[in-house]
Amino acid sequence: MKKRFLLLIFIFSFGILHAQLAPAFWQEIVSFKKKDSSQIPPSNAILFVGSSSFAKWKDVSDYFPGFTIINRGFGGSSLPDVIRYTYDIVLPYQPKQVVIYCGENDLASSDSIPAIEAFNRFKTLFGMIRTNLPNANIAFISIKPSPSRASIQEKVKATNRLIKKYIAIQKNAAFIDIYDAMLDTKGQMREELYVGDRLHMKPAGYVIWQKAIAPYLLK
Repeated sequence: MKKRFLLLIFIFSFGILHAQLAPAFWQEIVSFKKKDSSQIPPSNAILFVGSSSFAKWKDVSDYFPGFTIINRGFGGSSLPDVIRYTYDIVLPYQPKQVVIYCGENDLASSDSIPAIEAFNRFKTLFGMIRTNLPNANIAFISIKPSPSRASIQEKVKATNRLIKKYIAIQKNAAFIDIYDAMLDTKGQMREELYVGDRLHMKPAGYVIWQKAIAPYLLK
């Protein structure tokens, strides 16, 4: 009985330790892998990858009829998280186009990184994708103006400028600017586009994204 009790304690402790050692968002990645194993994703599709603005866009395919889209956004992620899982949820799909929305959480994190650091993280991700998928188009959606993050908007705009300038000299790449389209005529953030947390968008916000993104998607 004592040995059995000790064995149960060991198994329980091991489970806790494994959960603590698993990297952030690993369970979300595992869920993607399980989904892929039960239903093989289409090849040569358009991959959306990034943070919660994609993760919460559950009906993204309805916004872009005629396009085959795989959505692999996972909420709360930053650029290092997407970099960490590029070999798990980007490269295996062999997409013809990768559309990225990420970087906002980096700028809003507790360590308060500057725009240049967010930009360097983006360049690392871009380089990984370009090296492994040399023929894929890579599109970056500019970081949005979130009312709950009004205090970091100068960093947001600086990061967007750096990434836009970098993409302008890259082949087969695009910068999709949604920032100004989400402001009112006075250049102020539009609270009505967001849910109660003033961070995540209502359908009206996604309609703005749809109009901005659609011209860049590959047939």
